[in-house]
Amino acid sequence: METKVLTAHVPLPLAQKVDQLASRLERSRGWIVKQALTAWIDQEEERRRLTLEALADVDSGNVVDHQSVQAWADSLDGDEPISLLR
Repeated sequence: METKVLTAHVPLPLAQKVDQLASRLERSRGWIVKQALTAWIDQEEERRRLTLEALADVDSGNVVDHQSVQAWADSLDGDEPISLLR
C-alpha cells in the first residue's frame, strides 16, 4: 500500500500522551496516530451518514411532532410509559 507523510503540529501534552501510549503498547508513534486518525474518520463518516439519513426522514415527513415527544417524556414518570412509535 502506498503511503504519504502528513505533518501536524500538536500540543506538547497530546504528543506526550501519544508517546506514552506507544511505549505502553510497544508500538510506534505512527501506528498510534494512524489508529486514532482511522477511528476519527470512521466516526465522522458515520455521523455524516446518520445526518443524511435523518435529513431524508425529515424530507419524507417521517418525523414526530413536539407534542407527541412531550407526552412521551411526561409519561416516563408514570407506571406505563406510552410508546413514541407511530
